[in-house]
Amino acid sequence: MTQEAGVSAAAAVHRLVERRQTLATAESLTGGEVASTIVEIPGVSAVYRGGLVVYATDLKHALAGVPEELLAERGAVDRDVALALASGARERCGADWGLATTGVAGPDPQDGKPPGLVFVAVAGPGGAVAERLEIEGNRAAVRSGSVTAVLNLLVAQLDRAGTPA
Repeated sequence: MTQEAGVSAAAAVHRLVERRQTLATAESLTGGEVASTIVEIPGVSAVYRGGLVVYATDLKHALAGVPEELLAERGAVDRDVALALASGARERCGADWGLATTGVAGPDPQDGKPPGLVFVAVAGPGGAVAERLEIEGNRAAVRSGSVTAVLNLLVAQLDRAGTPA
């Protein structure tokens, strides 16, 4: 876990505990790193429901509920796939918030998509948002950058949502 990811994870967990809301994850290229980073934070058991590691494309549909048509049409590395993964994690795990990562860690392209192309997404009570990233570096840099980016996006969405009634 990078220091920045740890700070973001702690901020997210703190905000979720305050709000009495829960979190779930669906990860592709990060292979469980988001979940691992989150569970390092003391007190996380009050908010983290669980996660899905859906590295294989068919599991994105089978476990996270991403529409097969979307995967067939656009491939696994796509903004709408990231949004569907985040929503699927939220729904399948019964959480208030869902996080997702999908992309190409490299070193080789995947389905015509270049290494470093990543989509991260957050789905919550007010809807879902995704970000497209182009992360420079080796596999480890792309994966760790993805973890930090999705956790930062969660913190931003929690701050934007304000305190629930």
